[in-house]
Amino acid sequence: MGLTHIVIRIPFKKRLSKHKFALSMIIVALVAFGIGIFVGSGRLAAIRFPWNKNIVATGLPATLNYSSVNQVYQALKNNYDGKLTETQLLNGIKEGLAAAPGDPYTEYFTPRQAKEFNNELNNTFSGIGAELSQTSSGEIEIIAPIKGTPAASAGLQPHDIIVGINGKSTTGMNIDTAVNEIRGRAGTKVVLTILRGSQTLNLTITREDITVPSVMTKILPGNIGYMSISTFANDTSSLAEQAAQQFKNDHVKGIILDLRSDPGGLLSAAINVSSLWVTPNQEILQERRGNKILQTYYAEGGDILHGIPTVVLINGGSASASEITTGALHDNHDAYVIGTKSFGKGVVQQLINFKDGAELKVTVASWYRPDGQDIEHKGIIPDKIVQDKGTDLQSANDPQLKAAEAYLAKH
Repeated sequence: MGLTHIVIRIPFKKRLSKHKFALSMIIVALVAFGIGIFVGSGRLAAIRFPWNKNIVATGLPATLNYSSVNQVYQALKNNYDGKLTETQLLNGIKEGLAAAPGDPYTEYFTPRQAKEFNNELNNTFSGIGAELSQTSSGEIEIIAPIKGTPAASAGLQPHDIIVGINGKSTTGMNIDTAVNEIRGRAGTKVVLTILRGSQTLNLTITREDITVPSVMTKILPGNIGYMSISTFANDTSSLAEQAAQQFKNDHVKGIILDLRSDPGGLLSAAINVSSLWVTPNQEILQERRGNKILQTYYAEGGDILHGIPTVVLINGGSASASEITTGALHDNHDAYVIGTKSFGKGVVQQLINFKDGAELKVTVASWYRPDGQDIEHKGIIPDKIVQDKGTDLQSANDPQLKAAEAYLAKH
């Protein structure tokens, strides 16, 4: 079992949930029984958790009473009119165990789902390129279209509500089913019915196999360096460092770091990008559980862009690792922030890899900005609010980009 420490974006993925609804509810109820199976076979002992007794969930008994859950299992086994397999049941048990806390960011992935999830995290996937979430009222919401993908080209925007998929209403539909309906082979089409405010739109989007470099750069008029990060992936640190060195070589007069509609990704990438500006040993973020500080992360050196006037652009689709980077640069006085309030995802997940290729993504802490603020459900409010007015990002009519250029022209 390997461990990867990540700040995860809200994943657009295809999960199990292929059983009938009633069956899936019964399987969730078998969580505790599943723990009994693992303990009895000795498999649980092989799992080494990375946290200590001081930070694990409290208030739980040392052992669980599985007898009532075993009764449900026996009743299901003896009476269910349909095909069931041991693998199906075990996956349902594990998925239900991860769902038990009621935390939308804690999830169990089968080996297939884990592969898909990691492909998405590193910008390699087949689909339309949109990050989805489910609101507390059950609506399927767009977190952000990933730049350069069919979703972005079709005009999907953060906080759009998907009310229909190929003519099928999403009322009562869970996010698993929505993702399954939207996903499909490259070259095929999906029709999304979108509610945007009081406006209803039908968007036909052609699915693609998507591999997108996470960093894009260019030099704007006035010798302004422009760096756009679509997601914080495995290639982000190296690509951002290359861009920073080029900016330094070109003696740029200012820099625009565009994190709009960036749903997040790897914590390590956020720290490395922040360290391009923030001086060594300055705080990037703190991880806390309750009032206890678990770990403080600091800039790791190589601050080659420190002192160059910088603007960070954010919007409602900027989440997680994007917010960490924005907060670090702002609170260390290395950047001015322009745009609209960010999404507000301030919790950290640990990715635990199992020997069979499965993974558990579990919330282990909350993170706080260098100024001590928690952004969960609050977001980051820019220094200067500039609405995008529905225009395409990075277009000639992009008011946020223009505001950043105007700011740098004066500094």
